Amino acid sequence: MILIRGGGDLATGVALRVHRAGYRVVVTELAQPLAVRRTVSFSEAIYSGEVTIEEVIGQAAMADEITRLQLEKKIPVLIDPEAQVLASLHDAGKRIVVDARMTKHPPSSLSIQPDLLIGLGPGFHAGENCDAVIETRRGHTLGRVYWKGTVETDTKTPEGDPRRVLRAPLNGVVIGHKNIADHCETGDLIAEMISDTSPGSRVKISAPIKGVLRGLIHPGISVTIDTKIGDIDPRNDPSYCLLVSDKALAVGGGVLEAILTRFGTSE
Repeated sequence: MILIRGGGDLATGVALRVHRAGYRVVVTELAQPLAVRRTVSFSEAIYSGEVTIEEVIGQAAMADEITRLQLEKKIPVLIDPEAQVLASLHDAGKRIVVDARMTKHPPSSLSIQPDLLIGLGPGFHAGENCDAVIETRRGHTLGRVYWKGTVETDTKTPEGDPRRVLRAPLNGVVIGHKNIADHCETGDLIAEMISDTSPGSRVKISAPIKGVLRGLIHPGISVTIDTKIGDIDPRNDPSYCLLVSDKALAVGGGVLEAILTRFGTSE
């Protein structure tokens, strides 16, 4: 049983890779997930009830529905930010946890020690707070598995053109005006934010560059200042919005390597 903490785009790439390799998967998320690339994130099932990504179904579920959904070849998605369900998976064989939340901070301790804990990206140190850590930064080390030490330091700078990432200018509620996969010209209105501190006050969020809106946080939820709320892809190809990225699949391959290195095949 592989429990994946987080259901964003990188976590979804991991989920698809291990699910297709024959492992049983369950995803745990926040009550209001903050994924931006929602069209390729299993976390979106929390809002919609069910989501299909590259022909694999993720379905919002309760703990007692996990086994049934897995038998139906679906991926259960639970509201369980502390991964408490891990304690109930005692009949699941080896319990493997992949922390794919990308908080970039050292994780808090789990209530149950898994048989293998794999961390994604900065904040994890193999041999200290996880068993293995996977590199998530693009480059020659992307997807590599480290059983000792850690990955590259977080530069706090987006990959590619930094202007592509849209962030919340204040604490407030996001109201969308564009949909994911829409084309944007520079200056187009993408979203607005309603201030938490000044009722009725709105701040417009416009496209800083030309391209396709690759991601936009779920409209209507409240976020804090500087939270990532959108992503514009200057390659301008809307089909990319429906495909898990090469980066996510590479990270998923690293997770699969770590599992097979420790335990062998899924049979």
